[in-house]
Amino acid sequence: MAARAVWKGYLQVAELSCGVALYAAASTSERVSFNILNRKTGHRVQRQYVDEQTGKPVERDDQVKGYEVADNQYIVLEPEEIAEAVPQGDKTLSVDTFLSCPNIDTVYFDKPYYVAPADEAAEQAFAVIREGMRAKNVAALARAVLFRRVRTVLLRAQGPGLIANTLNFDYEVRSAREAFSDIPEMKIKGEMLDLAKYIINTKKGEFKPDEYDDRYDAALAELVKAKMEGREIKAPERKPQGKVIDLMEALRQSAAATDAGGKKSGGKKASSSKRSAKGGQAEQRKKAS
Repeated sequence: MAARAVWKGYLQVAELSCGVALYAAASTSERVSFNILNRKTGHRVQRQYVDEQTGKPVERDDQVKGYEVADNQYIVLEPEEIAEAVPQGDKTLSVDTFLSCPNIDTVYFDKPYYVAPADEAAEQAFAVIREGMRAKNVAALARAVLFRRVRTVLLRAQGPGLIANTLNFDYEVRSAREAFSDIPEMKIKGEMLDLAKYIINTKKGEFKPDEYDDRYDAALAELVKAKMEGREIKAPERKPQGKVIDLMEALRQSAAATDAGGKKSGGKKASSSKRSAKGGQAEQRKKAS
């Protein structure tokens, strides 16, 4: 089945424009989902909105949005008032600026979309924009009204199309200072740093999404299958907790484990890191003696 566009409009760069279509790049529809049942009857249950004070159900026509301005005091917003306040879109992704790809802070990324030409007539202009961005290794910042909200969108060339990410607004992104304020400044050097670099070097690889699976979802699917087949459900074996050891010993054991596991050492760099780590160990022993 062909993908269905979630939005259609125009991509505009200065005086150049072309018709484009947006397709959802990620979906949760394949995850295992459940219905809530009445344990006694086995029937599905429904959610209802009830009046907080009276406890009585509120019919759909009597439900209205309200903004709390004080404790239990609300400004009521009618559906037609909200509709009038929503910005009217002209169906245009208008590019404001281009920026270097490495300078993009991914904490602002919201939802991903694929962007493709809307029709055959748009293909050449679309290709000109895409290849120009690819040649300069830049991303484009555009604005558009998407799904009744003004959104900032980041566009990047990928394959024959573009990847679009809607971006969080600055006020939506929490300051990193709050999360990192209690982390003390600490300099790591000598054997400890050498071992850390060696371990990282032996585990270098590439991002291959198909090698990562949702273990929780897979476990739920297996549980459902086992119950359907009437099989005994066995709890998975839990790995025993390791002994508490000091940081230096943990690093040494990790380095030894990567060697024993036959991991690729990454050529000269890994060998250099390993020699550096051994040199650091020798230096530490010399100091101790």
